[in-house]
Amino acid sequence: MTLIPSRRSFIKKAAISAFAFHYIPDLIGKPSASDKVRVAHIGVNGMGTNHLNWFTKLPEVQTVALCDVDSNHLAKAKNVLLGHKPNQKVDTYDDFRRILDRKDIDAITCATPDHWHAQIAIMAFQAGKDVYGEKPLSYTVKEGQMMLASMNANKKVFQLGNQIHAGDNYHRVVELIQGGAIGKVKKVRLWKAGEPPVIENASYQKVPSELNWDMWQGPAPERDYFPERCHFTYRYFMDYSGGVFQDFWCHIADIVWWSISPEKLKSIDAKGIVSPGVGDTPLEISIDYKFKGLDIQWTSKAPDVPGAAGKHIGAYFEGTKGTLLCDYGSKEIRLDGTVLKDIDSIPITLERSPGHQQNFIDSVKNRVQPESNLAYAREMTLPMHLGLISWKLGRPLKWDYKKELFKGDTEANALLFREYRTAYNWI
Repeated sequence: MTLIPSRRSFIKKAAISAFAFHYIPDLIGKPSASDKVRVAHIGVNGMGTNHLNWFTKLPEVQTVALCDVDSNHLAKAKNVLLGHKPNQKVDTYDDFRRILDRKDIDAITCATPDHWHAQIAIMAFQAGKDVYGEKPLSYTVKEGQMMLASMNANKKVFQLGNQIHAGDNYHRVVELIQGGAIGKVKKVRLWKAGEPPVIENASYQKVPSELNWDMWQGPAPERDYFPERCHFTYRYFMDYSGGVFQDFWCHIADIVWWSISPEKLKSIDAKGIVSPGVGDTPLEISIDYKFKGLDIQWTSKAPDVPGAAGKHIGAYFEGTKGTLLCDYGSKEIRLDGTVLKDIDSIPITLERSPGHQQNFIDSVKNRVQPESNLAYAREMTLPMHLGLISWKLGRPLKWDYKKELFKGDTEANALLFREYRTAYNWI
């Protein structure tokens, strides 16, 4: 079937191509289309193991280095790699700076806890590496601004690890909404059901010998160690992340920013309660965002709208002609009481992804920004940070979208960045 480029799709691709031409004219020293892309993985537990599995299977990729502050994770990851490629030589490190020092590495992936994402990416750009970075993009608003400036200044490539973006379902939802299936969208309801685990007590103990706890904390405030504060459950502590809300925002907000590009955010009003126990992220949170001509609402429970019951995550678009409900793998259109799975008269306009990781590797070779590029990811991630700030302060906030500052609110503006711990202020 012939792909018919929509105006929005054409403009987006033209802008990306112009970026590549203007900012990346010199490709000397970068891998050619026939060369292997030499990749190193930083943070190799959990999602980092997925990175290793995904990229190692790509024929153009050579995995050359692994890094983690936990030696057990590092040993496990090395075994995973050797399971794919028994004869592969790979170097291991407990300090990511040693990877950035190497001139033979083209790109890194980063799957560390959230509070390290921005600084590692910025230092990688400065060291001449392209970056595939896990979501969320950054820990603070200012870090996202700093990342974009550094990537542009150093002429690098970045892909956000929101893998669902590559799926056919999201592509088709974008085509339907941009094709006018439900008319002009006036409101979107987003949700992610499920509460964080209740961590009842802090079981303070000696730091295990395999873990560099000081390095794990890095730029975050220094705290005494207990295992629930580390590794997977770190995300339920505001020192490092923002709980279920921050963990899932970009996966479902992605379809909104891709399909309708919300503009000119005016206000944010978040309400919710803190999780019981020693974790301090939201147990549940609801946020009302006011954009120009558009309302977006986030809730921790499925809204009372047709088709949403039982879905743990979703987006519900309300248009002038009908509604569209979607999650990661399904969609449902309602027009005048009729429920449709698709509308054949709306053409295919978007080129399908070769795979999220393959798209990044292609971009490294071709020097064109990938689908979930940094400029896009920053715009899409920004409201997440602002919602958490409104929740922390317990009051609505007015936003100046031109200056990217809260209006007349020194206290709120102070939360747009957190100073790095002195020993780890490396940028």
